[in-house]
This record gives sequence, C-alpha cells and structure tokens, in this order.
Amino acid sequence: MTLFFKRHSSSKYTQDVLRVKSATFNQLVIFQTIVEQGTIRGAARKLELAVPTVSQALKQLEQQLGLPLFHRTTRKIELTDTGQLLYQQITGAVATLDCAMESVRDLAQRPSGKVSITLPRFAYQFFFRSIFAEFCQRYPDIQLEISVLDETVDILGRGIDVGIRFGDRVEVGMVARPLTPPTQEALFAAPDYLTRYGSPRTLEDLQQHKLVQYRFIASNQIAPLNLCCNGQNTVVQMSTALIVNDTDAMLDAAVSGLGIGRMVTPVLESYFADGRLCPVLEAFWPSIPGLSIYFIQNSQKAARVRVLIDFLAEKGSLT
Repeated sequence: MTLFFKRHSSSKYTQDVLRVKSATFNQLVIFQTIVEQGTIRGAARKLELAVPTVSQALKQLEQQLGLPLFHRTTRKIELTDTGQLLYQQITGAVATLDCAMESVRDLAQRPSGKVSITLPRFAYQFFFRSIFAEFCQRYPDIQLEISVLDETVDILGRGIDVGIRFGDRVEVGMVARPLTPPTQEALFAAPDYLTRYGSPRTLEDLQQHKLVQYRFIASNQIAPLNLCCNGQNTVVQMSTALIVNDTDAMLDAAVSGLGIGRMVTPVLESYFADGRLCPVLEAFWPSIPGLSIYFIQNSQKAARVRVLIDFLAEKGSLT
C-alpha cells in the first residue's frame, strides 16, 4: 500500500509507511466509507456489515498506523489531519484496485452486483425512464440504484458508478461518452398566458413578460437566461414570475399560465404536440451540448459497470 504515500527521508515517516503496508484493503475501504457516510453506523449500513465489525476495523487501522484518524465526540466524528491526508491519498487508488479485482472476478461470471447511476430529472424523463426496465430485465443479477438529482454530483466522493450530465458539465478527470446530439433550450408559455399578455416577437418584447426562474441547487444561483441573437449568446433580463429548483415545477408553473418557462427541447415534445405549451421566440433559442455518460477511469472494467455504459450508449443517439 506504499503507493498511497510520497517517499520521505525521515525514519518516522518510513515507520508509518511500514505500518500502512500491513493495513488490509478492506480496512481502507471501511475507513473511506466511514468518511463518506459521516458515521460508523452509516458505513455499516452502506457496506451491509455489523456496526461492531466496522468499528473494530477502524480501531485496527488506527493501531497499525499509530495515529488517530478521527476526533470522536458523543454526537459526531471528524477527520484528524492524518485522516484527511489518508482519505485524499487512497480515494482514487481504492477505486482503481477495487475495479481491477472485480474485473478479474468477472471473467468467470455473468454481470452481477450493485451498479449506481445519477442523473438530472429531465434526463430521467426523456431518456432513462423508458429504458431502465429493459436493462434490469436484461441483467437480472444486477441491482440498479437510480439517483435523480439536478445538482452536480461528485461520483467519486459519493461512491456512484456512473453519471449522466450535459457534455459541458462533466467533471474534469472523468471519462465521458456522448449519448445524445446537441439540443436547444426552449422558451415556452401556456396558450392562456399568451392570450392574456400577447406573444413576444422580439427580445425587447420580453421586458413586458415574466419568467419562471430556475435556481441551481448546488450553487444556489439563479440560472441566467441566455438567448442567441445574430449568432451571439445574449443574457436577457426579465421580471420574475416565481423561482423553482425543479424541472417538473417549471413545467407546472408554465402550464398554469404563471409566466414564460425555459427547458431543453426533448422534454417539451409532448407538451407542444398536445397544445399544453406553445414555443416562444423559437429563432432565438440557444444550442446546448447533448447528454454524456461519465465515469471514473478504469471503472468500466467491472462487468456490472461496463454493461450499463454499453447499454446506455446503445440506447443513445450517439455511440
């Protein structure tokens, strides 16, 4: 396990490294899970182990290192400086080793185990909702866990296998494969709203209308309204009808006639088709990158992860 630490000339550091050599892979995985779950009990639940087993593994790891990894109180545990350093050093390495071991085991087995995916709500609605049941039926030995979150997710830190996001929002250092072609962000409103307030014909007309604003969950910032004018992106200011942080709420507000909404076009096809919503200023809609699936380097070597990636690429418009 010396790959987790840089070389150092001091004898004390050498002794610390020798202690780490005797730490088992399982102990390091348990330590990492405690950090990510925030409690020993949470780690035990995540790993499906008994709480005393997790507690004992942590104790043995600290004994082998000769240094405490957590500050413990009656209410919570917090990483020591040593614990923080160890966590930073092992996070990527543990994931790589785990995938390497799993890929070897998979040679003699059909895909099985747990595989997790995180994606925003609109991607679930127009892409994933109609296909995930087929994946589960095709691979009955795989337990799929779906996390629908509009915020950007650190899949390495959260222990999630793959994610789906717009291509320009994939985290640096991740491996990404495109799934869908570029699309547009549309403006739309209910027929009743346009009857009452008129249909805007120019960007200047938007000053007489109200926008259903979207607030990003992670940053807590209001999403700027970017439109395309003469080939250039332009930020347009509008009065606010209300603020939402959920795409379903955005659609509900627009259908109710509260203001003009904005959303990627694939989600809106059925709304435009049945007349619940009408496109607004279509000539000014900006183009945005398509969806990509992203994952940690080498994680696709694990069969349970690889088959999900290949399945999504198969169902996407791009491979």
